[in-house]
Amino acid sequence: MDIHEYQAKEILSNFGVAIPQGALAYSPEQAAYRAREMGGSRWVVKAQVHAGGRGKAGGVKLCDSDAEIQDVTEDMFGKKLVTHQTGPEGKGIYRVYVEAAVPIEREIYLGLVLDRASQRVMIVASREGGMEIEDISAEKPDSIVRATVEPAVGLQEFQCREIAFALGIAPAMVQQMVRTLRGCYRAFRELDATMVEVNPLVITGDDRILALDAKMTFDDNALFRHPQISELRDKSQEDPRESRAADRGLNYVGLDGHIGCIVNGAGLAMATMDTIKLAGGEPANFLDIGGGATPERVAKAIRLVMYDKKVQALLVNIFAGINRCDWVAEGVVQALRENPVDVPVVVRLAGTNVEEGQKILAESGLPLIRAATLNEAAERAVAAWKSDMNQQNSKLRAI
Repeated sequence: MDIHEYQAKEILSNFGVAIPQGALAYSPEQAAYRAREMGGSRWVVKAQVHAGGRGKAGGVKLCDSDAEIQDVTEDMFGKKLVTHQTGPEGKGIYRVYVEAAVPIEREIYLGLVLDRASQRVMIVASREGGMEIEDISAEKPDSIVRATVEPAVGLQEFQCREIAFALGIAPAMVQQMVRTLRGCYRAFRELDATMVEVNPLVITGDDRILALDAKMTFDDNALFRHPQISELRDKSQEDPRESRAADRGLNYVGLDGHIGCIVNGAGLAMATMDTIKLAGGEPANFLDIGGGATPERVAKAIRLVMYDKKVQALLVNIFAGINRCDWVAEGVVQALRENPVDVPVVVRLAGTNVEEGQKILAESGLPLIRAATLNEAAERAVAAWKSDMNQQNSKLRAI
């Protein structure tokens, strides 16, 4: 789960990370009022969306008066911000963060991520702040500083000092850097985050170290332990298909193709999507119904996939171990009887109770396309999709 910049800054501030003075606004008038409340002569207005690259896309503006703030935010609210991370559809702007401008002397990149290879938290830092980490690693790989945290003892002060020295922090400011690093690590560890990124972390003209921007991502599977984090979720920033699936306890990733996939197991889901592409099609989603899927869960998954209007064919591919093929077949039949679909449906079953499952499908009387192997299922799904598309195009030409 991602959160907004202002939410991440508030969390980090509670763990001792220094941040500039700022306030949230939901309207142009409120944004101007927030600036007057803070005082000062310059402010930065930041669109709050779940994406990087906001500055290049016009989502970050420097303003010299509250009137200018009102004009800038009038132009932002309700619009879609399109960055390299949002894709062409963009993200809606419904709130802005007004922050007091600070005199910046230096910018630093700081990130904490879970390194799955070492099964440790990895700290990644660079003197080249303000750039995306991908750009830094490509253009200036020698500037990157890495440190691994041993979970048994946590982030040690000597490690923080080593990072500070490697980044060229002045001796008088090293202790500030130590507090910042340890605060970020504590937030990461105690809140089950999967990423904490401060970019840029700045050194100001008056010798302060401040988190000028911040991003945090949390492990969805650990949110039950942190209800205060769950409440920060903003569904307006999520793919509506993925949000709908999450609310129903399903693992779903929306894609741009036209063949919907319902599969059990992440590995089989990846193989299914690859096979669809090899057969000449494009998957519309990644949906893993998991183990022990009941007929009701399968029916729910089918309704969810068909909620996506781009889906023009459906492939159900189940290799049952913990699952049972008869349960899956019952779910497919139940869903299609209650909510008939006008797209081809291909079903491939293998494993536990496969004979019973095939019998249920055969006796359902529904126009299902059955397949014995993954390759056959993918080829039939792509062929049915193309045939259906050709028929629709012929009808349009006839009209």
